[in-house]
Amino acid sequence: MSDIKTKKDIETINPATGKCLKHYSYMTEEEVNKAISKCQQAFEKWKNISTEDRAQAIKAVGRALSNAKQELAQLMTDEMGKTLEQSLQEVDLCVAICEYTAKIGPKELETEERAMISGERGRVSYAPIGVIYGIQPWNFPSYQVVRYSIANLMAGNAILLKHASNVTGSGKLLESIYSKAGLPEGLFTTLIIDHDQSNKVIKNKSVRGVTLTGSPDAGRAIGQKASAELKKTVLELGSNDAYLVFEDADMDLAVETCVRGRIYNNGETCIAAKRFIVAEKVYDEFRDKFVKAMSEVKTGDPNQESTQLGPMAREDLREELHNQVVESVKNGAEIVCGGIIPSGEGFFYPATVLVNVKPGQPAYDDEFFGPVASLIKAKDNKDAMRIANDSRFGLGGGIFSKNEDAAIEMAEKYFDTGMVFINSFGLADPAMPFGGVKDSGYGREHGGFGLKEFVNVKSVMKR
Repeated sequence: MSDIKTKKDIETINPATGKCLKHYSYMTEEEVNKAISKCQQAFEKWKNISTEDRAQAIKAVGRALSNAKQELAQLMTDEMGKTLEQSLQEVDLCVAICEYTAKIGPKELETEERAMISGERGRVSYAPIGVIYGIQPWNFPSYQVVRYSIANLMAGNAILLKHASNVTGSGKLLESIYSKAGLPEGLFTTLIIDHDQSNKVIKNKSVRGVTLTGSPDAGRAIGQKASAELKKTVLELGSNDAYLVFEDADMDLAVETCVRGRIYNNGETCIAAKRFIVAEKVYDEFRDKFVKAMSEVKTGDPNQESTQLGPMAREDLREELHNQVVESVKNGAEIVCGGIIPSGEGFFYPATVLVNVKPGQPAYDDEFFGPVASLIKAKDNKDAMRIANDSRFGLGGGIFSKNEDAAIEMAEKYFDTGMVFINSFGLADPAMPFGGVKDSGYGREHGGFGLKEFVNVKSVMKR
């Protein structure tokens, strides 16, 4: 490919250096239409393959991902800046998703026999519906793609992918890996397209469902466009997840876990720990230990084993995060560590803690997609839960308490989120449903739930 950048090129940038990695050209309208047509043709054959044979194909994808682990992990680190260690962990998670889906898929999708009220017999089947279009972000370049594609391939659907432009290479490599695993040509297709072209893909009659991982604004836009075409959507959007430190919490565990939960993936995670709501009785102790630990986080080259925090994925994202910090300070928040953009190459931002966080500040109301923590004092445990739910988001959250039974009861009855972690921080587990409520979106993935988001639940009744 020519090194001359044209107007229609995508340029991927290494965020650790600020230097160009590669150029990619957008597809033409003709190329896009041909790709969708080929994907539809692949679906017509794939839908008739047994679930057991699909499961074997999914296992093969897992093996291909494992074989390409080093190459894929390095490319993710180069394109979006996460530490190489965490890129390797991401590939391992992708492999686990393949293995779990292949294991449970045939049983989950098995036709059910039911007794009807009339006394007659009925059957419920889960039929694939067609081409599923995924619009995916850059923060987990492989996991986000594998999460929706593997479930839908298992269900018998075909896959189109529009990846974030700054991880275009990862999207293309995944297409190659899926192909090497032996999937039919066109069944998994990466489209290199812009937003206008994407809108046309949603309208294409072959596309039967749309799934997006992104911001609430993106979710609203895509949801409206898809619903206008009467197409179902699954939306996994942003959040400002609250982690509650109760009066009886193990303080050292809480501090260690909260730091990890805030800086994991360079803080650029929808389900990262972001707001830390601490009961007044233990607030001072937590604040002192938490600030000390955050101030000691090692920032640097994401390829080095000692690095805990790499660069932010893009320069504009760093600027946006810093502006949120500045705006919060203008409205009364106080920086107790970090908060200064460093000089030098790359898009680094230090681990940062804000205190005196109140409603009306971005630190309280909005999502910080980077390594900035909002520390909030609550009167007691009950007040901490009130503050946690005082959010338009509802993806995940956490509770730290030595009384695990009471914490679980609080999580199940009162925490208005899709996921809650007790005395821990986690991202995703293939066996557990993943998704949120309120402005964090709707629909579920993982745990078998994602297998049935884009299927025709069909009733067949007989005498």
